[in-house]
Amino acid sequence: MSERTGTVPRRRTAAAAERSRVAPRRPAPAGTRPVRPPAAPGAPRTVVASRARMTAVLVVLCLVLVTFAGRLVYVQVVTGPEVAAIAREKRMATAQVLGARGEITDAGGVVLATSVERYRVVVNQKQVATYRARGSSDGLDGAAGVASRLAPVLGLNPAELGGDLVGDRGYVVVARDVLPDVARAVRAMRLDGVGVEKVADRVYPKGTVAGNIVGFVNSEGEGLQGLEFALDEHLRGTAGQERFESGRRGQPIPGGVSEANPAQDGRSVRLTLDSDLQWKAEEQLRAKVAETGADGGTIVVMRPTGEVLALADSTAFDPNAPGDRATEGLSPSVADIFEPGSTSKVVTMAAALENGLVGPTDRFEVADRWRTPQGETIKDSHDHGVEKLTATGIFAESSNVGTVLIGERLSKDQRYQYLSAFGFGSRTGIEVPGESRGLLRTPDDWHGRDEYAVLFGQAVGVNALQVASVFATIANDGVRVPPHLIAGWTSPDGVFEPAAPREGTQVVSQQTAATVLSMMESAVDDGTGGNAAIPGYRVAGKTGTAQRFNPSGYTASFIGVAPADDPQVVTAVVLHNPRSSIYGGTVAAPVFSAVTGYALQQLGVAPSGAPATLFPTTWE
Repeated sequence: MSERTGTVPRRRTAAAAERSRVAPRRPAPAGTRPVRPPAAPGAPRTVVASRARMTAVLVVLCLVLVTFAGRLVYVQVVTGPEVAAIAREKRMATAQVLGARGEITDAGGVVLATSVERYRVVVNQKQVATYRARGSSDGLDGAAGVASRLAPVLGLNPAELGGDLVGDRGYVVVARDVLPDVARAVRAMRLDGVGVEKVADRVYPKGTVAGNIVGFVNSEGEGLQGLEFALDEHLRGTAGQERFESGRRGQPIPGGVSEANPAQDGRSVRLTLDSDLQWKAEEQLRAKVAETGADGGTIVVMRPTGEVLALADSTAFDPNAPGDRATEGLSPSVADIFEPGSTSKVVTMAAALENGLVGPTDRFEVADRWRTPQGETIKDSHDHGVEKLTATGIFAESSNVGTVLIGERLSKDQRYQYLSAFGFGSRTGIEVPGESRGLLRTPDDWHGRDEYAVLFGQAVGVNALQVASVFATIANDGVRVPPHLIAGWTSPDGVFEPAAPREGTQVVSQQTAATVLSMMESAVDDGTGGNAAIPGYRVAGKTGTAQRFNPSGYTASFIGVAPADDPQVVTAVVLHNPRSSIYGGTVAAPVFSAVTGYALQQLGVAPSGAPATLFPTTWE
């Protein structure tokens, strides 16, 4: 035991110490953590450094992931819709959709002008330059490669087409009026920068028939001449647009966004024309111009109430191939003016009858010459002695001298008033563009023999439609209705709306008109218009021969009404400078008979009933 504590110190022997070093360590009691012995002084710190590096990497990775996640949230949630909209807008392509142009038809619905499905091939020159040959035999890239493949399909020269493909323009038309099967073939080739657009091509199924009236359009479908020009605002459709998501080559992406603003088709117009009668008039006119060697001519066929049934000019052309006619007037029948000659004696006779200055049976002694107070001489068309003619006889024989004897009873103001009331000096208002107003000077501007010359159709100028309208006024009980070509309009949904009736003007009384009409029958039965007769129908009319000064020559004409007992048709035949004969009764009256006879059959007009009771033309 220890002397200090009273205990006996435990001393381990060397053997005990050895045993403790080799004996197994007892497990720690449950719930306690084993204690690692501290590292020996000076041991390496590799494990600690490695753990720090791993922690740093994890932190950096977390920061990167957080950054990307934040950016993703920003792009997807905050700016996503805006970015998507910008991307979609860049993919959007726009194509114009043209509204179909309305048709032009005759009175029976026969189509004179219509639009058919056609296409045009367009290119983006910048995209064409990126073309790379894919399986083609020539292996050409760019414009040369596109031209070598596209030209055979379009029927074009590859070298010429290639020139149109080179450049930096985004839109170039390289082919027009392409048929649908060719358009499909071009689309199937899927050439870079090459597109196909649908257009409506204008065609004229009747060719030259009524070409002078219908006119034509330009390459963009805009009216350029005739009714196509005058009615362009109503005929043309309103273009629409189609926007769609497109691929790299411009093709629509299936299921992609698309927007459409539908096009609006134009209205169709129905004319008063009869296309068969128009053909007959044109055919007769061409034949007579060739037969007589005339410079040209015109035929007008119309109803007394103003509806124009035919308007034929010897300068007819095919609007499918207008050529140089694009800059010329198409309708001399409304544009060219001439002195009407004896046909305007109708106005003088109607004015004198209306004012009670003469009766149809009043007697006159008519020489072949008459001197004006100014000392100028007025002559008849041929030499003759003094003839005993009634007013009807003067009209039937177309005597200039006799007409002056009647017409001088009218004051100068009255002469001007009636010429103006019958339409001289003013446009008729026909829908065909380019109409002339003619020439009618006021009495203050009449000089020398003018005040007498206007009585028999000189010193005034008219177009063919104006002078035909004079006879239509007589045939319509003295009521002048402006000539017109439009019967009505058909909307794109097929609803037809008749044109508003034209308002008429009473020029002379019904009694005066009936008397003049009867006097005109004498001109056919007993006078200068015998060649105008139509078997089975009573015909009233008047011949005309007038001298031309620029160019020099004569205008021969015949204008008449049939049937005289129930007027249905007014026809004017005018030939300019015929070489075979200058007299309207010889060259124009036979054409009147053929055309008017055909018109009466087309319209189903019954033959005349009782024969005419005519006024006497001579006296003893």
